[in-house]
Amino acid sequence: MLRHKAIETPSARDDAAESADSSRFSNAGQLSSGAAAGAVEDAQATGTLEVEPDASLRKRALDIVGAAVLLAFFAPLMAIIFFIVRRDGDPAIFAHERIGKGGVPFQCYKFRSMVPDAERVLKDILVCNEHFRKDWEADQKLRNDPRITAVGSFLRRKSLDELPQLFNVLKGEMSLVGPRPITADEIKRYGPDIEYYYRLKPGLTGAWQVSGRNDVSYEERVALDVDYTKRWSFLNDIAILLKTVGVVLIGRGAL
Repeated sequence: MLRHKAIETPSARDDAAESADSSRFSNAGQLSSGAAAGAVEDAQATGTLEVEPDASLRKRALDIVGAAVLLAFFAPLMAIIFFIVRRDGDPAIFAHERIGKGGVPFQCYKFRSMVPDAERVLKDILVCNEHFRKDWEADQKLRNDPRITAVGSFLRRKSLDELPQLFNVLKGEMSLVGPRPITADEIKRYGPDIEYYYRLKPGLTGAWQVSGRNDVSYEERVALDVDYTKRWSFLNDIAILLKTVGVVLIGRGAL
């Protein structure tokens, strides 16, 4: 059950994030400025809702226990992925600013799945290819993105590139289940529905993932986030976690 609680809130998909930040992991703790800061400031006047204290504690307990168990289980695999991705000399992990609960920015971690200097490559693609440019303007991502490496394609298909976000969950910046993490530039695309996004922490998985991620439009993704927040329950989180296992195993809707 959700109850109203007013609070003060400070203020491209992962492809833009990765291309801009893959070489700056060591500066992951710094917050970006400029347009992102302006978008965050716009969010400060927005009210938010919070989960009842007992339900919030159950959700947080699930996050801590679940993330700790998953990190212990996947630690050997994460080490292997780290060294494979690191072979080209660029950082294996990148961090990019996302908007969290209440509009608070945080650094979201992922394994790098693109070629080095992906930002420059993206600019060249958008200038030379009208089809890719339309894709990017519509959804802030490219279908069949030529910047994705062979290893990166496999990591994305199995959602293994998102494993470092378990550290975000342990830090309390994300939840195992929640709305899709968005950038400051995406706030305006939510319109008045951004209020619902601010109510809960963004998730490692969520309704958007088990519903086919790449197979739904941006507007449908927003609608899924809103519906998830309105109908939030502990049991629904468990159900989404179980569905996620199946989605990852068959690769349906993988990025």
